[in-house]
Amino acid sequence: QVQLVESGGGLVQAGGSLRLSCAASGRIFSSYAMGWFRQAPGKERDFVAAISWSSGNTYYADSVKGRFTISRDNAKNTVYLLMNSLKPEDTAVYYCAAKNGRWTYFYTGQYDYWGQGTQVTVSS
Repeated sequence: QVQLVESGGGLVQAGGSLRLSCAASGRIFSSYAMGWFRQAPGKERDFVAAISWSSGNTYYADSVKGRFTISRDNAKNTVYLLMNSLKPEDTAVYYCAAKNGRWTYFYTGQYDYWGQGTQVTVSS
């Protein structure tokens, strides 16, 4: 089992920045690929960013490319999502997810474990 706890969400004005963190416990964190997803009210959970187990590969949704950066610190069992130039359309609950695998993964069904989510609200 892997337990995931997100933090760092909040209310920010458009153009601002936030850094989300996801702390993992349980099995060997470095063996897991990690991802961030988000879900706005009434919408499906969408892919945001993914990072491979070794940080060698990252991948982003087109809507956040150039603004968001995913990273991980395997020594701290933590994955991060730095969000810059935030827009009102980025408002959502953000979830981190873990996949027992080496590469990057883009679909919710590919992930084995999920956190409870953290709310990000961007005001205009």
